[in-house]
Amino acid sequence: MLPPEHVLRRDLAEWLPRQRWFGGKDSPIEELSIGTATELRAGDPGLHHLVLDVRQHGAADRYQVLLGVRRDLPDRLRYARIGGPPDGGAKVQVYDAAHDPDLTRTLLEHLAAGASVGPLRFRHVPDARIRTDLTSLPITAEQSNTSLLFGDDYICKLFRRLSDGVNLDLEVNLALTRAGCEHVPAVHGWIELEEAGGAGGEPVTLGLLSDYLRTGADGWSLAIASVRDWFAHTTRPEEDVWAELDASAAGGDFAAEAERLGAATAQVHRSLAEAFGVTVVPAEQIRALAARMNAELNGTCRDVPGLAPHAKALTGAYIDLAAQAGPLPVQRVHGDYHLGQVLRSESGWTLLDFEGEPARTQSERRALSHPLRDVAGMLRSFEYAARFLITRSGTVPLESGGHLETRAHAWAARNRAAFCRGYAAAGGADPAAHAVLLRAFEFEKAVYEVRYEARNRPAWLPVPLKSLAHLTA
Repeated sequence: MLPPEHVLRRDLAEWLPRQRWFGGKDSPIEELSIGTATELRAGDPGLHHLVLDVRQHGAADRYQVLLGVRRDLPDRLRYARIGGPPDGGAKVQVYDAAHDPDLTRTLLEHLAAGASVGPLRFRHVPDARIRTDLTSLPITAEQSNTSLLFGDDYICKLFRRLSDGVNLDLEVNLALTRAGCEHVPAVHGWIELEEAGGAGGEPVTLGLLSDYLRTGADGWSLAIASVRDWFAHTTRPEEDVWAELDASAAGGDFAAEAERLGAATAQVHRSLAEAFGVTVVPAEQIRALAARMNAELNGTCRDVPGLAPHAKALTGAYIDLAAQAGPLPVQRVHGDYHLGQVLRSESGWTLLDFEGEPARTQSERRALSHPLRDVAGMLRSFEYAARFLITRSGTVPLESGGHLETRAHAWAARNRAAFCRGYAAAGGADPAAHAVLLRAFEFEKAVYEVRYEARNRPAWLPVPLKSLAHLTA
């Protein structure tokens, strides 16, 4: 029932660059081929799983697509159409089946049964009882992946751009689930692709099914609400420092939540150490790390001249790290830790998405590090939250001359301190006792942010630059 392959490849090549999760928007597709095509459900509608090999700039990436096939595409699915004329004149219509609850239930059925279909393997944890009667709803806000909500029970993350081997998000979450860690969503099952001709090769992770935290609110939204209240609170200019105010007067102090988040972070780091172990690296590796940090700084200064005024202070932090280098314990960490990666529910804080920074290579994401790298990432996220509303002109209901940047700095400083306090009290490495290491990690993250924003969101570039002006003063 599929259209001819050359027609399907043409339609996919036109459709892919329009998807937010496609990583090659800045260059044309040179070649697209279908690596695997697996029928998961016959009939009308039909469901096919595709792995696409996409070549750009001489390099190939792999993407997965759930392809729906119908003779007549209902109005509710026309926005997901991939190929065939919109008037239904073609013999078949193909579309992104992640948006079709009539078809996505097939994933639950295969996961519950532990099925194998062609090269696809549907796995579930021992004794899992996966419901198959739930209707899916795609989360439209995600960019690099696609997640489906199945009722109030599950969230199924489909990894669109595939990496070799076991995905870090599955590997880490599964280990923490088995360890009984209460600060991650429990894993119920996963989907994987067996590589052709390789019994010794790792399967490629395609999807992850885990608990859905129905009452959860993401940390970014909660923090932004707090910042908005703080900006809207009227004070005299001489009172424009949070410490001089009754926090409740501003309507939404976040510091208590930041402290609890710090404690939850320390507990997850402890679980990661127990699950994967801890290694001590010699001082030479720390000096090499400092050199890599400085090399990234120099390269980013060439690309983004606005970073240059801060280069001396940043280089000084890396020099201090190298000068004080000694043996350092390293372990598995989150790797891309920020307020958008945590949820606050009635049971406390939960950590999500252990895939690492999207702009890093797979080996860089998997590398061991000191837990304070995650602490630095969250400290940077408080800086971002503090300044988000400033970047959106006209959205802050504040009197003229309200000292926005001063207030942003005060909010960030208060919540940074609370997070570090909670982290240390729960047994994490005390940030105050490791100031040189933490400062180097934070500056490394800030350089990464500057490079990312310059390439992807130029309007956001003032956020990391203005925060550096405070941190390097």
